[in-house]
Amino acid sequence: MAHLLGAEQLHLEYPTRVIFDSVTAGVNEGDRIGVVGRNGDGKSTLLSLLAGRIEPDGGRVTRRRGVTVGMLDQRDEQPDDLIVSQAIVGNAEEHEWAGSSLIRDVIGGLIQDIPWHATIGSLSGGQRRRVALAALLVGDWDVIFLDEPTNHLDVEGIAWLANHLKKRWSPSSGGLIVVTHDRWFLDEVCTATWEVHDRLIEPFEGGYAAYILQRVERDRMSAASEAKRQNLMRKELAWLRRGAPARTTKPKFRMDAAYELIANEPEPRNTVALAQMATSRLGKDVVDLLDVGVVYPDPESATGTKTVLKDIEWRIAPGERTGILGVNGAGKSTLLGLVTGTVAPTSGRVKRGTTVRIASLTQQLDELKDVEHERVSTVVGMQKTSYVTGDKEMTPGQMLERLGFTSAQLSTPVKDLSGGQRRRLQLLLILLDEPNVLILDEPTNDLDTDMLAAIEDLLDSWPGTLLVVSHDRYLVERVTDQQYAVLDGHLRHLPGGVDEYLALRAGQDSAPLIAPLASEGIGAAQAQPKLGGAELRNAQKEIASTDRKIQKMRQRIVDTHELLAVHDQNDYVGLGELSDKLRGYESDLAALETRWLELSELLE
Repeated sequence: MAHLLGAEQLHLEYPTRVIFDSVTAGVNEGDRIGVVGRNGDGKSTLLSLLAGRIEPDGGRVTRRRGVTVGMLDQRDEQPDDLIVSQAIVGNAEEHEWAGSSLIRDVIGGLIQDIPWHATIGSLSGGQRRRVALAALLVGDWDVIFLDEPTNHLDVEGIAWLANHLKKRWSPSSGGLIVVTHDRWFLDEVCTATWEVHDRLIEPFEGGYAAYILQRVERDRMSAASEAKRQNLMRKELAWLRRGAPARTTKPKFRMDAAYELIANEPEPRNTVALAQMATSRLGKDVVDLLDVGVVYPDPESATGTKTVLKDIEWRIAPGERTGILGVNGAGKSTLLGLVTGTVAPTSGRVKRGTTVRIASLTQQLDELKDVEHERVSTVVGMQKTSYVTGDKEMTPGQMLERLGFTSAQLSTPVKDLSGGQRRRLQLLLILLDEPNVLILDEPTNDLDTDMLAAIEDLLDSWPGTLLVVSHDRYLVERVTDQQYAVLDGHLRHLPGGVDEYLALRAGQDSAPLIAPLASEGIGAAQAQPKLGGAELRNAQKEIASTDRKIQKMRQRIVDTHELLAVHDQNDYVGLGELSDKLRGYESDLAALETRWLELSELLE
């Protein structure tokens, strides 16, 4: 593969510490690289070095002649008076850019709801971020660097971006390096992973699941690895292997040694024990929404009102773990407000159990405002002296250590903590208060992948009802047992999980995504469906059928893995037959998923 760019013996240091020391790495044609590591270890700095934004103190960055590089950083420094259209297509006339399928795809996927002639200064932070991403993606780049591109994107936007990047270049051309904490995105897009730690870059083959497999094996072979870190990664690997087996079929390296590590690893959660504990703490009644509707005044509407939710019937059970999906503005916050009592229903009624104690992990870090000048140790000392997690009793100090705090950070004032540290402290304070219903509203902000795994591990032993609203697909699938979606004001159960939600949303938006812009003269000529009549109905039926087959095939794969785990390991013939059957199922699944993608493209 042809070399695109690389680093040779890079050295970079700041007055207080060395960031990189003698780092050498390269990007070749066809590379799709995800960058992971603890916050502050240099992930964003690495991208800036490779892109030429900053100069190293030693070594050099090489680039093949003629290679073009585009970068999305975290600053979004577009002028406030810049028009959205100018930010994306410059001063080009519509007839000059409307014929580009790339530009139409980017506009439809990222900014269809943003006014084309609005100024950047009038947009929200999330909208500005999407405009900056769109402005980058419409360019013709050989190499693209993305620093946290999934921030401010919902589940659909993230799925669109992953699909766009997979189709943007042929498999053997172009180069991508992405820094993100979105583990589903890493698995979906990346074919290699770089872990940044201890002033170096450690390469791994494959996406996030493959990286975890190799990291467990690395930790097993390293006598210096801490036992608690090994155990946490094994638990993560066990969930990946059992809950999402299709992800671990992508790596090309030998995985047998890594699988041996999880042969006796229990399920992440003891659901029976947790349900019993939750029932003993909550009783049988938690919160019931009975035929609930919410209507808000809306002077701009013809009726003077806006219906946000209608006919909601949701009986929340003790120990229930539910993920809530929906586009921004669908009514997710209103739904949670009904649960917490901050929103009153316009119709129907909300019934709460007498022992219910609800706590919410908000995005605003409200719990820390009154203690921001106190030291971490002082704040934690105000709480309980012990906390029971699973069958273990832990002190607040041990809880802090479990969430990645060092001894030195205990004396740090809360206001001086990083965003990720404040988020972890916020969660700890809520858990120490021992609520029995916990609501997490976008809890992954400012957290790296290791800290996300630590929080998920902590939640695995939390014996209460858990409601999660997040655009982080991996987190939702990891910590919840079922998902619901807010669609057209209704609450709909999703037996097929996030995949079913995306299929439903694709059905809602079966017209091309660019169509809403036609009123402004943007892409009006393109707003024609690819299929019509009987062909459209047949395709819709086939995609629904294919979706059901995919779910059945995934269950067969899970069942076969379980049979392999309990089968006599000395019965080589039997193990071989099961392995052959597993490979057949995985091949069939790959074919079904390919067909599902083909049908999805036809229905766009």
